[in-house]
Amino acid sequence: MSEGLPTLADSEAARKRIAGFALRTPLVRLNADVAGGAQIHLKLENLQPIGSFKIRGATNALARLSKDALRRGVLTASAGNMAQGVAFAARRLGTECTVVAPDTAAATKLAAIERLGGRVIQVPFDRWWRTFQERTYPGVDATFIHAFDDPDVMAGNATIGLEIVEDLPDVDAVVVPWGGGGLACGIAAVIRALRPSCRVWAAEVASAAPLSASWTAGEPRTVEYQPSFVDGIGSRTVFPQMLRRAQSVLDGVLVATLQQVGASVRLLAERNRVIAEGAGACALACALAGAAGGVRVACIVSGGNIDAAKLAAILTEAPS
Repeated sequence: MSEGLPTLADSEAARKRIAGFALRTPLVRLNADVAGGAQIHLKLENLQPIGSFKIRGATNALARLSKDALRRGVLTASAGNMAQGVAFAARRLGTECTVVAPDTAAATKLAAIERLGGRVIQVPFDRWWRTFQERTYPGVDATFIHAFDDPDVMAGNATIGLEIVEDLPDVDAVVVPWGGGGLACGIAAVIRALRPSCRVWAAEVASAAPLSASWTAGEPRTVEYQPSFVDGIGSRTVFPQMLRRAQSVLDGVLVATLQQVGASVRLLAERNRVIAEGAGACALACALAGAAGGVRVACIVSGGNIDAAKLAAILTEAPS
């Protein structure tokens, strides 16, 4: 791997490891007319067994662990989707999983973690973020699986890029939600190798868009974080190493408003009968704004794990 980014060989090897765990998800057309005549395609990662792409990276990372590491159990920090991926893979591989989650995490995601056999420790947002940085938590002696800053996780995520190019060889642009960067950087590394002319964009929501600020400044910046129904992406800052990776493979950052994301959740439900969480609709919201460029645009619908009450509020145009 170069600069911690996956190569084609890394992603092909990951595809073999995660077979039987993760699905090869469909790439379908958005059933709506788009200004400028763009053809928007949806990569439906919400159809994964855990409702999120995170199963790919989590499974690849756990499959690479030694038997001794697996015996110790695994630990991750996650708002919900990565935790579900780690818990799912841990149960299949016969090891214990502990999750450090922020107190802002969605109830439906926490319930899913526990249903999969994971143990949840909820902490304040700042303490949760420290766990990402320290890669450990007091009193838990387990192998830490990082949600995004991990070459094996990014290689698992990169398998999405392989599938997009196979299903849409002449893709012009790919828009990927940015949480910590493991999804966007993984996919972009593979797209760059397979189709250099394709532009790859990170998508953020305006209520928590540290990559946009950091990209403009050329170095990590801290922004105000506003909790919202878009709970699967967004933070106060970016890891310096993830920013460097992003700068090497991404074309830029697109930002959508909460209102645009909510409208995209509704559009996906009404036109394609797709249930997407806020993070999962963010890429589409950015693409619909027309900034991605190109005719054939692929948007990653990264997950569909949304509380029923939040979904109902969004569908009635009252997101919170």
